[in-house]
Amino acid sequence: MKKLFLVMVSLAFLSACAAVEQEAAVANEAKSAEAMAKSEMAGDLCVDFGPQTPRDISSVVGLNTADFPMAPPAAELNLCNIHTHTNAEHKGPGFSVFVNDSDYGGYACNGAASLTAAELAAPTVNAGKFKEVKPGDTIEVHWVHTSCDIEPGEGLGSCLSDTCTDPLLRVEAQVFLVVNDENALDFNDFAYAGNKRNNLHQALSIPNGTGEPVLFRGSTTGPSYTQATCSPMKVTWNVRPQCAKLDINSLNEWAANGNVFNETKSHGVRQLVTAPELLSPIE
Repeated sequence: MKKLFLVMVSLAFLSACAAVEQEAAVANEAKSAEAMAKSEMAGDLCVDFGPQTPRDISSVVGLNTADFPMAPPAAELNLCNIHTHTNAEHKGPGFSVFVNDSDYGGYACNGAASLTAAELAAPTVNAGKFKEVKPGDTIEVHWVHTSCDIEPGEGLGSCLSDTCTDPLLRVEAQVFLVVNDENALDFNDFAYAGNKRNNLHQALSIPNGTGEPVLFRGSTTGPSYTQATCSPMKVTWNVRPQCAKLDINSLNEWAANGNVFNETKSHGVRQLVTAPELLSPIE
């Protein structure tokens, strides 16, 4: 009986050892797969480029120290383009709700889920004139500025010229929650309309009161770029951290009346850049 007992104990011990070894093998395999995935991800990063955008503006972390001069304030540059993206390309304190990873994914304003039925009602005047945007959507608006002596126009090509191919570029960015409410902000107050100050093309105004903007070095954005396909452009970004409500009717009116940027629809987003190797440190 004693001999049988010892045999059973030995078998139990061997079984336990085998189980431990199997668990260790599974764990090692998982670690190996994780390491391989990280290695593949690192290999896919376009690390030979300067810092990229968009980013989580709540985080100051960045390992890309490629240096280029910060652009001066927008008031010292020419406005060259105004355009929008649906949803927010950046992630921030006021727009941290992930939508999806499609071309029209990105991030939504935190208050998007609590809008009233009236705010979500479809507009009746100029309905759909500004495509890819409806009440309840989040949009990120970019006011692009350049050191080149240019006329504002269509696309980012308007920010360059034959004699000015490497300008200082600056983007003022504000994220809006689009609602059907005439008491919300009017997009026409932030348009261009031929406005000039000190002989420089300027927006009529740029939103304030949505928090201290976050200033950092980055690139151009849009869905054609990823962490493997980087933008070569050098851009100074100034992104406001909180959302503001914007009247859909004013946005449709801006499109219906025409604008020098030929903007009649909202653009797609570039997915968030998260690799520290592609982000500049925020000072």
